[in-house]
Amino acid sequence: MTYFIASVLGIIQGLTEFLPVSSTAHLLLGGQILGFDDAVFTVMIQLGSVMAVIWLYRAKILAVIAGLLTEPEARRFTAMLVVACLPAFAGGVLLADFVQEVLYESLDVIAWALIAGGIVMLIVERYPPAVRVSEADRTPVGRAFGIGVCQTLALIPGVSRSGATIVGGRMLGLDRAAAAEFSFFLAMPTMVGAFVYSLIDVGDSLAAERATEIAIGFVMAFLAALVVVKPFVRYVARAGFAPFAWYRIATGAAILAALRAGWL
Repeated sequence: MTYFIASVLGIIQGLTEFLPVSSTAHLLLGGQILGFDDAVFTVMIQLGSVMAVIWLYRAKILAVIAGLLTEPEARRFTAMLVVACLPAFAGGVLLADFVQEVLYESLDVIAWALIAGGIVMLIVERYPPAVRVSEADRTPVGRAFGIGVCQTLALIPGVSRSGATIVGGRMLGLDRAAAAEFSFFLAMPTMVGAFVYSLIDVGDSLAAERATEIAIGFVMAFLAALVVVKPFVRYVARAGFAPFAWYRIATGAAILAALRAGWL
């Protein structure tokens, strides 16, 4: 049963990490429903999602690394991501204890964050700013920093890291596909950094006997993310983000109703 739960939570992590619906909210809710509350497991399987994006964009990553010393575009791309990461890294270091000990313990916070995020997404979809950037890797450094500032809102569980960066990108003039792809680019250094920081925090709790369930969750998160990333970009370029916004609102409302009924 433990291995089955690990598989389910790994799939949830992989499917929701890069969709603007909050993987944190889904993992916390799924863990509560399944009776599985394990911070070490959650930290470890996040790396599976990150590795999926790194694999999908491996050609881009290798080209940037190879061109750092000789190609201005490679250096500009690197600078863009470094600048975009800084606000989240600073916010994470300063607010990590408050987020983990207070916000993560409140399903009310998660529910209202889902609803508020969905409403903001609908507004941005209904009244989109003029498109200034149609290729994610050509996002100006100033706009990248602005998206990074938006990403810090994802410290609030339920906001969604991808949702915050996508909405931030749209508000700063990226088209739908570019905003989604920029979110993926930014996820790589941000999530690796968050993983290392969290791993240091929970490292003493790692036990060899947990290796199998962690490995199962890791692999399932990797495979699920591998399946969802590219189709997501194609879908939002065609249909937009409104379906995800309505899903967020409905999920948040369902959580609030379940809380009031005493089911959660």
